[in-house]
Amino acid sequence: CITMDGKMGMEGGNYTLTNKLEYASILIYHCPEGYYPYPALTRSCLKSGTWKPAPRRRPLQQCKMIECPNPLVLESGSVFPVQMQYFVNNKTTYTCYSGYSLRGSASRVCQVNGKWSGGTPICSRDCEDRCADPGIPAGARRSGSSFGIDDKLTYRCDEGLHLLGSKTRVCQESGQWTGTEPKCYYKHTYDTALEITEAFGSAIRENQEGKKITIDKAGKLNIYIAMDISDSIAEDEFDKARNAVKKLITKVSSFSVSPNYEILFFASDVLEVVNIIDFSGDKRKPLEEVLADLDNFKYDGEDNVGTNLNLAFKTILERMAIQKQRNEMLFREIHHVLIFFTDGAYNMGGSPENTVAKIREAVYMNNKEERDKYLDVYVFGVGSEIFDEDIVPLVTKRNDERHYFKVKDTTELEKTFDEIIDESKVVGLCGLHRNYDGGTADTIRQRYPWMARIDNTDRTVSKCMGSLVTRRFILTAAHCFKFEDQADKIHVTIGKNQVVNGALRIILHPDYNINGKQNEGIKEFYDYDIALIELKKDVDVSINIRPICIPCTEETSNALRLVGEAITCKQQEQLLFKNPLEEVSFISYDKKEQMDQRSDAKLKLQDQLRDDCIKLAATQVEGITPLNLKDVVTDNFLCTGGRQPTRDNVACKGDSGGAVFKDYDEYRTIQVGVISWGTNDLCHGGNSDVKQESSENSRDFHINLFKVVPFLKKYLGDGTKDYEPLVFLEN
Repeated sequence: CITMDGKMGMEGGNYTLTNKLEYASILIYHCPEGYYPYPALTRSCLKSGTWKPAPRRRPLQQCKMIECPNPLVLESGSVFPVQMQYFVNNKTTYTCYSGYSLRGSASRVCQVNGKWSGGTPICSRDCEDRCADPGIPAGARRSGSSFGIDDKLTYRCDEGLHLLGSKTRVCQESGQWTGTEPKCYYKHTYDTALEITEAFGSAIRENQEGKKITIDKAGKLNIYIAMDISDSIAEDEFDKARNAVKKLITKVSSFSVSPNYEILFFASDVLEVVNIIDFSGDKRKPLEEVLADLDNFKYDGEDNVGTNLNLAFKTILERMAIQKQRNEMLFREIHHVLIFFTDGAYNMGGSPENTVAKIREAVYMNNKEERDKYLDVYVFGVGSEIFDEDIVPLVTKRNDERHYFKVKDTTELEKTFDEIIDESKVVGLCGLHRNYDGGTADTIRQRYPWMARIDNTDRTVSKCMGSLVTRRFILTAAHCFKFEDQADKIHVTIGKNQVVNGALRIILHPDYNINGKQNEGIKEFYDYDIALIELKKDVDVSINIRPICIPCTEETSNALRLVGEAITCKQQEQLLFKNPLEEVSFISYDKKEQMDQRSDAKLKLQDQLRDDCIKLAATQVEGITPLNLKDVVTDNFLCTGGRQPTRDNVACKGDSGGAVFKDYDEYRTIQVGVISWGTNDLCHGGNSDVKQESSENSRDFHINLFKVVPFLKKYLGDGTKDYEPLVFLEN
């Protein structure tokens, strides 16, 4: 194809090509936020060397302001202002005639995704009808005005709009309408991440309540993921969708649940990346191999001319048939979730509707009412132009649930998957967090939900960090307290806004004695610099507040995916400290931005590296000499700092007691140390305005939690108290 810029130019925007100018190239138009390409969203290069749709000089290809559907459909009420068209940021208000009351939104705003904010306004009055007036969505027309049992309503959309949801709804004896509320969309309309989050049905669940995926350790779950890589999907969209899938399956696996996965890519043929049969019996495919298989798959747009959507569904049907044949009793207990990423277009293999019907029959096993909850078919419409009419017949249809979503792009899918997963059944899992932050205080709290700030209200200058290690205990440094400090004067802030005023007790390590070597010329001695704060009651655990994992517990073995009856503390240590230089992180406070920030350093663990790291203390700290160095910097300390082989960040005084932690994978965090003391104050008496980098001679020392397990076990593992204990490993 040729570009013919005179006809294909874009007023107010630009375009990109998916495959140079070869056959099956897709020309994709781009506009600024609040605008959409008109009259075409995309153009396809045909074998003849021409474009479809053919470019024309009139109407000129341009960026037009996004329009929302006509809101002047309110019955028994008025809409202000009355306009011919409604564009982004236009606001409407709704009032009802005398004798009618308003349900829904009294005012709405046209949003950048082509939808009105809020809910459909409805003017209704008290009557004897069995079902409530469901209203008329913007841009729609409704036939039927009776709301008694078995009364039927039908909907259609104005020209240029297409209907999503139920075209026909029937009033039931329960007083509820069948189906879901219809909506009228333009081609450029899409769902936001928040809308998808709120509407995504209960796919992975043990109960019927709520509208979120519920992760349950005991659930039997098959997840089938199919991704369209045909010529109609751009490569960058494919990469983003693949990354979102990786995040989803990693997130699910981090909940100690083990789904079975079928992952395939399809175009004219189906390329099976992960076969669900590999999860049967004792030969379960580990998560690491699943992720590696995804990474190793190469996208080749040139070989993906054509789309056989039906073949993707047939492949899944065949996998189900094999499972059912092998063990029908087990098949009856499995919940099947199909998640497709596609634009809905297909040009070979025929319509997939009959195949989807056979999938339903296979799962329902002649009992739809009882078995309906065992199958969910979701489709995420991904691509520059989405064919809704081909997608809608394929998805699950349940009253008041949505299974089809139009995505503007795949960038926010990761965030969406985080939001839809209901973690209420696994709130006790340690170290679980979201692995992205938007650079705001709230999102950082979500990424580090175990972080605690400790103030002693009895003293003007006494601020430390800590970490939530169980619902009842905060782990911190012993030097944050004096002998005379009272627990009820302790002020702890956890999460975004959970404040604990007053603790039950402060527990210092029995071997901690800051004055223990004063007669040897050592002004301050920090060995065993560790303490626990027992709160008066359990904190409320949520996505913003969650304990971190600590060494030598069964909870941490689960996070590290160490399985077996004889897992030892040593195995955890070998896994977490397997490299001579081990990257760790801690949290500092940025005074300039007035928010917490992540800092990074490297533990020097190999004998020579550690010796080189700690020996600087003999020249930097008064009273420490080469002769007494290892009596002061004992084996209980981990060492970071310096500029070799990389330049570490250093902690400031207000960071004392904070967690030194490792992200084992993208969603689980294990604390390995507690910030104790340093050789040089590079922060000038407090938290720095920016991340403070180490000098050549600056060193930080942290208590190694593997060295103080007996102390932690004595209090955190005590099963005789009124709090839930951690389960420590026997050896």
